[in-house]
Amino acid sequence: MKTLNDYMKMSYRMEIIEDKEEGGFIVSYPDLPGCITCGETVESAVENALDAKITWLKTALKEGIEIYEPDNLEGYSGQFKLRIPRSLHRSLAEHSRREGISMNQYCVYLLSKNDAVYSK
Repeated sequence: MKTLNDYMKMSYRMEIIEDKEEGGFIVSYPDLPGCITCGETVESAVENALDAKITWLKTALKEGIEIYEPDNLEGYSGQFKLRIPRSLHRSLAEHSRREGISMNQYCVYLLSKNDAVYSK
């Protein structure tokens, strides 16, 4: 039987969606049904999501709820190289600075947001 630490080491996919009605961002883990939270900024939403994941896993272990392992991501490094115009680079850097997060985190948010739209 796996422990909380075993599950925490696994790479569960996190989805981040902007909440246009209420403001802020909604975060969920598709492989952990019902594990969802939100935050005013992307950074706070991600931080809240990590807390929600721990709580969800602890509860599932305690209650004997089946915990699915994340989708197999073998063959995906999580990195790719992208060349963009300098003007877009500047715009992304400025937006991420205003949000108080790294440009990498901001780009992940943008990609996740748009991927969620197109995957429906």
